[in-house]
Amino acid sequence: MKSFEFTRAADAAGAIAAAGTANTAQQGANIRFIAGGTTLVDLMKLRVETPAQVVDINRLPYNKVESLPNGGLKIGAMVRNSDLANHEIVKRDYSVVSQAILQGASAQLRNMATTAGNLLQRTRCVYFRDPAMPCNKREPGTGCPAITGHNRMLAVLGASEHCIATNPSDMCVAMVALDAIIHVQGASGARTIPIGEFHLLPGDTPHVETKLESGDLITYVELPPPKPGSKHVYLKLRDRASYEFALASAAIVLEIADGNITGARIALGGVGTKPWRAPEAEAVLVGQPASVETYRKAAAAALAGAKPQSENGFKIELAKRCLVHALSTAAES
Repeated sequence: MKSFEFTRAADAAGAIAAAGTANTAQQGANIRFIAGGTTLVDLMKLRVETPAQVVDINRLPYNKVESLPNGGLKIGAMVRNSDLANHEIVKRDYSVVSQAILQGASAQLRNMATTAGNLLQRTRCVYFRDPAMPCNKREPGTGCPAITGHNRMLAVLGASEHCIATNPSDMCVAMVALDAIIHVQGASGARTIPIGEFHLLPGDTPHVETKLESGDLITYVELPPPKPGSKHVYLKLRDRASYEFALASAAIVLEIADGNITGARIALGGVGTKPWRAPEAEAVLVGQPASVETYRKAAAAALAGAKPQSENGFKIELAKRCLVHALSTAAES
């Protein structure tokens, strides 16, 4: 690990002012925020992240889950994953989030990891995590060896000729299905970012991963009011049942009346370069009978644009089956 200066922010203004001196909010920034450190410390040990200064934000007052006047939910940026997954309102009204978090990591990691940190997780691509290898996400312009190399775990949706790395988060997949809104405070004031726009496709700038700007601090995440009677399921398929990243996952929020689907929100994980919303599948589902045949058509629509690499073509069929099973489970719940 490269040596660095460690400071503690007393308030949000101090944290934002410090981070505003960084060149970029992405990789190798001069200044980085740290909360749980479950991603950042790992990457610093590997010398993938080499900040000159690390700012501890654990003293900032963003550690509560609160109901909003409109019936939605406010989740502070510093809320630990364990606390969020086990919160009574989350379990009752937004259970897809609870399910996703509880399948997303070990108990030890959940006890440390925060909501904002989860939003900013970086890929587990082996080439990104090895500074001895070229990687466009880590060092723009050096190439993407994963395209012709080891790519079994990598993306089949949203990839480009410059990067095929997957987003590793489970929580974000659930929040995409819920249309969460991310609240940000920066040097120019407060603003909001819909979670569907927060993570960026790699295109020809894979090192730019989110819409955050230099000095931005995530303050909280807003979940909209729950849909009465909606059915929530998060299904994760992986190589082992213990702590492991998804080969394919599906977050489902389904509304059914008189045997027909009246509302559907679907997001996929493990297969996309960002948490992947599937509006094509939603369009197939709404207004149709809640049947396996309908679910199969929706799954085919969700993966219609998938482009496999040399080792990960199996993910397309796996993701389809994951989605069909998740929809069937939701409908029967």
